[in-house]
Amino acid sequence: MNADLHCHSVVSDGTLEPEALAARAKANGVELWALTDHDEIGGQQRARDAALALDLPWLSGTEISVTFAGITVHIVGLGFDLDDAALVAGLAATRGGRRERAIEMSEGLAKFGIKGAYEGALKYVGNPELISRTHFARHLVETGVCADTQEVFRRYLVEGKPGFVPHRWATLGNAVRWITQAGGLAVIAHPGRYKFSPTEEYALFTEFKAHGGLGVEVVTGSHGAADYLKYTDMTLEFGLLASRGSDFHSPDESRTDLGRLPELPGQLTPVWQALAHRVQRRS
Repeated sequence: MNADLHCHSVVSDGTLEPEALAARAKANGVELWALTDHDEIGGQQRARDAALALDLPWLSGTEISVTFAGITVHIVGLGFDLDDAALVAGLAATRGGRRERAIEMSEGLAKFGIKGAYEGALKYVGNPELISRTHFARHLVETGVCADTQEVFRRYLVEGKPGFVPHRWATLGNAVRWITQAGGLAVIAHPGRYKFSPTEEYALFTEFKAHGGLGVEVVTGSHGAADYLKYTDMTLEFGLLASRGSDFHSPDESRTDLGRLPELPGQLTPVWQALAHRVQRRS
């Protein structure tokens, strides 16, 4: 199945509206779609309505920011109840503090000679509660400081650089519980992106499963062939389900377009088999 279960709209740090993402997914042959904005479900009803109008099967989704072993990890939630009070409150708490962090980032950049970065980043923000490094990166590209967003991150927004400010996110256990208690399925997003030692990565998978996590994003836009092999083995070793998602943010920035991923390795059990009862279709 051409499932794409990881992408972002203007409700978090993407550049397209939920309706435009649904149309793009449908045009690219996606057969099951989820919008997974960061720590936010404000675009879900729009995504659902647009998808069902296009006869595109849809799952609810979000991507929760977690701090694990001092590193930010993302946990995708799929197929949950949008009205679950604990999930809604948890996401709101996780969003808290982004503004203060963004102001600190701007102050750090100002000391390096880059003035007005906070105000500039706000121009790219659809939801001020979700201002992020990506919005700063777009501003610095637009103003000619860097050639592209990758250069911005490398020079200014990663640990040890002038615009980096750490943020304390949700705990792994809380994020997984919010998702599962709302009837959804928790997935480790793009594990190949995290700079963990082998021991730390093994601990992440172990704790994730112990908290009730069930899935791993094996095929995603930031993974290469070696990652597919590695996380196929880890998914099988831990008895988890496999997910697939482009992590699409923008036609101009993303490595992989919606629906343009390789298939999941055949020996894996896809997450959508466990979520069949949660998929919504046009009646």
